[in-house]
Amino acid sequence: MSTVLSDLVNHQVRLAARPTGLPTPEVWEHTTEPVAEPADGQIVICVTHLSLDPAMRGWMNAGRSYIPPVEIGAVMRALAAGEVVASANPGFAVGDHVTGVFGVQEYLTTDGKGVQKVDPGAVPIETYLALLGMTGMTAYFGLFDVGALSDGETVVVSGAAGAVGSVVGQLARIKGCRVVGIAGGPEKCAWIVDELGFDAAIDYRSEDVGTALRAAVPDGIDVYFDNVGGEILDAALARLRHGARVVICGAISGYNATEPVPGPKNYLSLLVNSARMEGFVVSTYASRWAEAGAEMAGWLREGKLHSREDVVQGSVADFPDTLLKLFRGENTGKLVLALS
Repeated sequence: MSTVLSDLVNHQVRLAARPTGLPTPEVWEHTTEPVAEPADGQIVICVTHLSLDPAMRGWMNAGRSYIPPVEIGAVMRALAAGEVVASANPGFAVGDHVTGVFGVQEYLTTDGKGVQKVDPGAVPIETYLALLGMTGMTAYFGLFDVGALSDGETVVVSGAAGAVGSVVGQLARIKGCRVVGIAGGPEKCAWIVDELGFDAAIDYRSEDVGTALRAAVPDGIDVYFDNVGGEILDAALARLRHGARVVICGAISGYNATEPVPGPKNYLSLLVNSARMEGFVVSTYASRWAEAGAEMAGWLREGKLHSREDVVQGSVADFPDTLLKLFRGENTGKLVLALS
């Protein structure tokens, strides 16, 4: 890609205010700035794909968390993929395809730290934001390390048609486990069973989850991988087996709550069943991402794993509306905004 940088304008989305509930239009500020030539040691990246993740909602909040909040006036944090269009860094060449935390903007000038080269000839570029990106790493380490999965166990995953949940279920099936997914709507439930190989699906929109779990896992749950929280977490806690592990990955049902979110009512099931419930942050395992990525890439080539990206075509200005698809449950698989 040959680019005259002085002709370019960088369109950005910045956080203008901390949201209460769903992020409304006034939360965002749309800005522009010129694109400059890179200084010595820098590269300029043209952002082509933005990763949209439920975690973004938490990044907007002030207060202590596993990562500093996005500051008011700052470009909204986002994982992304792109192409190097100018380089004064010997480690990168014009035309390199890369991923990293680039933010919701069209161009990024950086020294290259934290930027990873990827090969779009091996898999589609979006897959590096999905199965072979943070999504896949979250599923892999959450299930195998935090969940301490053993072959042949019974696994239940909520948000099962989402980016992480759909990978968790497939990984558990590779290990010979019985897998039950909880998802919203008949199409998502059919997808995880018919295409991804889950043993059963529960439609939380039309079924009572507690009743459905009693039928689907009559002998109980060994590993519950939670992406949702709330009442669905409570229903799963009531079905734990002795020594079960509950993996807390997310709680999207409460991310936009305007009142304090109540804790689980059935937590004493952890005591009765000598079970444990543990949260985790995937960056803890960053030193092992290459190892996990290589193993999952192998399963992808063998057809044992499938990566589905829900790609929306649009511009940076479409980011606020596209993000809301996550909280309306409209995406299947990994939600990506392809910039055009």
